[in-house]
Amino acid sequence: MKRAVIVAAGMTKFGEREATFRDLIAEAGKATFDSNKHILPKDIDGLVFSSVYPERSAFQGHPAPIAAETMGIKPTSLIARVECQCGSGTVAMRMGQMAIITGQADLVMCMGAEKVLIPVHEEIFLNAMAGGDREWETCFGLVPPAMFALCAQAHMQKYGTTEEQLARVAVKNHTHSMNNPNAHFQKGVTLEKVMNSKLIASPLKLFDCCPNTDGAAAVILASEERAKDLIKDPVYILGFGQTSLAATLANVEKDWSSWPGLKIAAEHAYKMAGITPGDVDVAEVHDCFTISEIVEYEELGFCKKGEGGSFIEEGKSDYGGEVVVNPSGGRIGMGHPFGATGIAQAVELFWQLRGKAGPRQVKDARFALAHTMSGMGVENHVAIYGRV
Repeated sequence: MKRAVIVAAGMTKFGEREATFRDLIAEAGKATFDSNKHILPKDIDGLVFSSVYPERSAFQGHPAPIAAETMGIKPTSLIARVECQCGSGTVAMRMGQMAIITGQADLVMCMGAEKVLIPVHEEIFLNAMAGGDREWETCFGLVPPAMFALCAQAHMQKYGTTEEQLARVAVKNHTHSMNNPNAHFQKGVTLEKVMNSKLIASPLKLFDCCPNTDGAAAVILASEERAKDLIKDPVYILGFGQTSLAATLANVEKDWSSWPGLKIAAEHAYKMAGITPGDVDVAEVHDCFTISEIVEYEELGFCKKGEGGSFIEEGKSDYGGEVVVNPSGGRIGMGHPFGATGIAQAVELFWQLRGKAGPRQVKDARFALAHTMSGMGVENHVAIYGRV
């Protein structure tokens, strides 16, 4: 079977941008083509575009051809827009991979873009409410901070996880983002500042939550045979795993401290890639809230169930530890422009695996994992990237 590889990658600065939706697309597209001078817009025959809220935040309901035209791409084999909430970018990567390995396209761009920060700030939260069940969840106030607060409470009650351990995730990821010029935040925070920040949904405080962020990112995929003419050190897509075990919180596992769907998705990805959790050198995971990263350590197999709090406290998810998690700063430090997130993870890991990540480089990284999800662990997407 053919294998798909990443041959080019680029992204915008994440943050509160004055740039329009189209501007962000153009900026990420240019950065991607600039990363590989052997590829021109006319060479791209496939585009998979990821965006979650363009209808509401950019007033654009048909963004894929807009993106193609903006970048000078004229797809002749594949064009699609995907939406799976926060997991959209990883889904775009999988669609692009399948087009390559089945021979349906030669060069596929996977791009994610989101214009979240709009003039009327209250609309950001109204738009985000559309990501849950409008009839039975969000209309009653069960929005993401509240959902993940319930998860944190359950994990703390069952395993003794502490608020300080949650805060250490925020400190780590803000520290990492200081070395990332594309990150939303670049100043860092102290443990004391996180612990004393505004309470959002107990026990989650302001710095336990990722920010609303504008941004775009893109990669170009090719077959390994095609890549020989384009790049000396491509990054291989080695494995994927996806699950969707429920749509609403009422129908997930009654133990909200566990996310079995993520465990299953990770097992599938590891099996396809032919590796184990212990082989992963660097990971970009979905830390929309600090408790998310702690649960993800456990379900991804980096530590035993219930040990996520001690894993962060003992420095095992940082440089010099067992696996470097979110060297980009993650969603908490780098930002979370929904449809662009999974693609941005692929961009970061493309740089890491090629030794091009600058001051945040993970030494001798060979295998990398990316994880995005939608809802509180109800839908999970895991990708494994590597050098072979």
